[in-house]
Amino acid sequence: MAVAEAQLYAKVSNKPRGRSTSALLEPLLAKGFPAHIAQKALVATGQKTIEDAVKWLHSHCNDPSLDDPIPQEYALYLCPRGRLHSRLQDFWRDSKRQCGKNRAHEVFPHVTLCDFFTCEDQKVELLYDILKQVGDRFSQRFPPSISLTLHASPSYLGFFIDDSQANVLKEFAVAFSSEASALADCHVKPSLKQFHLTLAHRFYPHHQKTLEQLAKCINPGEPCQWVAALYSRDMRFVHYQRLRALFQYKPQNIDELMISAGDLIYVDPRQQSDASEGWVIGTSHRTGCRGFLPENYTEKAHESDTWVKHREYIFDTASRSFTKTEKEPNVKLNGEAQNLSMLRSVTNVLSPQNAALRRGVLVMCHGERLDQVFGKSWLQQCLTADGKYYRADLNFPSSLPRQKDSMKQFECDPPLSCCGIFQSRLTGEALLDQEVTVSYVYSSPALRCVQTAQHILQGLKLNQKVRIRVEPGLFEWTKWEASRAIPNFMTVAELVEASYDIDTSYRGNFPLSSLVPSESYEDYVNRSSAVIKHIISACPCKGRVSGVILIVGHGSSLAPLTRALTGLPSRDSRDFAQMVQKIPSLGMCFCEEQKEENKWQMVNPPVKTLTHGANAAFNWRNTIMED
Repeated sequence: MAVAEAQLYAKVSNKPRGRSTSALLEPLLAKGFPAHIAQKALVATGQKTIEDAVKWLHSHCNDPSLDDPIPQEYALYLCPRGRLHSRLQDFWRDSKRQCGKNRAHEVFPHVTLCDFFTCEDQKVELLYDILKQVGDRFSQRFPPSISLTLHASPSYLGFFIDDSQANVLKEFAVAFSSEASALADCHVKPSLKQFHLTLAHRFYPHHQKTLEQLAKCINPGEPCQWVAALYSRDMRFVHYQRLRALFQYKPQNIDELMISAGDLIYVDPRQQSDASEGWVIGTSHRTGCRGFLPENYTEKAHESDTWVKHREYIFDTASRSFTKTEKEPNVKLNGEAQNLSMLRSVTNVLSPQNAALRRGVLVMCHGERLDQVFGKSWLQQCLTADGKYYRADLNFPSSLPRQKDSMKQFECDPPLSCCGIFQSRLTGEALLDQEVTVSYVYSSPALRCVQTAQHILQGLKLNQKVRIRVEPGLFEWTKWEASRAIPNFMTVAELVEASYDIDTSYRGNFPLSSLVPSESYEDYVNRSSAVIKHIISACPCKGRVSGVILIVGHGSSLAPLTRALTGLPSRDSRDFAQMVQKIPSLGMCFCEEQKEENKWQMVNPPVKTLTHGANAAFNWRNTIMED
């Protein structure tokens, strides 16, 4: 047992037990469930219905922690509803799309009244009663409307609540915490600092201006109903990452985890040393079971996705609300008033009608390469005794392009497998379905990248209409070349002879002779930065339709190119290799130009990536015939 987990057990194992009078408990006891487990199920489902609790119990029948005495942690939040909540959700969505995820995205919009505290399962109903009683006492004192003032700093953006109104909220929080401590034996600390509703936290400083513009579009005077809501979380997984399963996975081995689409998984980054590449060790929120699962079957989830909502108290201020004047309300940012009509102009700048005038850059990793499937000796597997190529497996291409030198050059410059060709064409077809207009195509000189670009263009039905610019500067970090030398790539003439749609007039920004074997990480990052700047300057808008610049490179290309374009600092070299290993074939990043701000930002790619399972070699004689 981990030390931290043992400490949790020590805190709760010797506490005196209370009695529950839950009307939901008796039916569960009648079904034969032990009292402590039945109470645990009720708490885990928010004590809503017997059906929810029974379903939870059946799902957790193999949960090794089912008998554990560790209680849940609870927090009391003040949450907005109505039109203000809708505007805040719009900000959450747009800020994440334009500036990436920050700490505020982990939780829904709220004002913290009482931060997380523990409460034994059998005493949770007391919290419900206390919430209602305290809410009733303060219902007439609750402000008819809450005045919100926007404040910003290089690492924080949010609304501050007017002091006079905040004092009433603090009194409410203190009353709840006092009664909870006395009646439910909980140590509850009310929030006594500046009451605020966080919009963004721990973001990159260069995103501050964009976030402020988005925040100014929120009218804090929008109609709103405020709700005091009690939430709980599993205290064992507070510092874990949360993943959401995108697909079902059925275990192939006894130590693997069964997951269904939509399942939430707790993952401790500190416990991943035993996991193979592409796998993680996680605990299912739905079943409580633990095991290995494929990481590419998941996406990151928010912290609050695993929380349980228990009870809420709605402050009904409609009868006491006053009619607002026709004058548009002002929003204050660091004390400076901004009129709402001016703020709407910001919305117009970011509107979809203007999106067509923005350039986009789609950076993509090549498709599946032959040596990725058949190993470093793949070439020996497909050559006859006299050196002629033959198709040793259906995943080998039907033929290889002709080179003036021997076929041995392909060892360091492997082509795509047939699956890689299929991946590339399928991605091109998906881009076509999404009506993505590709105006320029750049490729690393590696054959697998040129082939990927070619088949994407075929899927887009743009072959022979848009030609591939072969840019040597897009080649991967040369330190990773096993041969410790720059491969002898196919020449432009050889590629054209092999029927690839190459732009023969293009002269690369980095000639092949400038690539240095075993370059440093800093040199590679600087090379990538220089290449992306050259590409952007060489690809102006074509008329009023701003097309996409497609760049086909390597797994190591995505981060250096996009981070340089968006102004982000380069990743630490110590975790760069681990990050690259997580990038699949045709993994992609998309950057969009913000012309009005003279910058680029990372947004969701126009299409999803392709996920598929492995398909091992099959020998019918050894498998079927042998006893």
